[in-house]
Amino acid sequence: MASKGINKVILIGYLGQDPEIRYIPNGSAVANITVATSDSWRDKQTGETKEKTEWHRVVLFGKIAEVASEYLRKGSQIYIEGSLQTRKWTDQSGIEKYTTEIIVNHVGGTMHMLGGRSQSNPGKRTEWEEKNQNEHEINLSNDLNKLSNSLPQKIKHKNIIQDNDPLINFEDDIPF
Repeated sequence: MASKGINKVILIGYLGQDPEIRYIPNGSAVANITVATSDSWRDKQTGETKEKTEWHRVVLFGKIAEVASEYLRKGSQIYIEGSLQTRKWTDQSGIEKYTTEIIVNHVGGTMHMLGGRSQSNPGKRTEWEEKNQNEHEINLSNDLNKLSNSLPQKIKHKNIIQDNDPLINFEDDIPF
């Protein structure tokens, strides 16, 4: 495998504002977000806790952008995997500027929502949670029943470890 380098960024942080979404001419969604990551440490001389926050510009493309726009809000915790990209642009006064962003697209990028419901509205459920709650509960119940039915009888009823039982028992009925 010939590689000239790896360009990969992983962040876990909090949104600084609601996502800004737009659509490019081919109809694909593009969302811009800002993600804050913080590092804290104890100062050896003073003993006080210090904190430093970094702000990251993130650009999401396609379905990931649509999901972010619909479900993420300021303060949402997210996991981001993407790549760094620096672009050059000219401001209104004609001065060239550079911006480095984390690009998250369907090729090598991912986003996971962390932390549950937003802090700003903890009692309100999202549309997705409303639609999928019953389906999730039914699937979980079915999965547990299937798991229980597939376990050998001696494992189902053996719920405590005796002092003389080995911790690893290779003489079981599990078929793998």
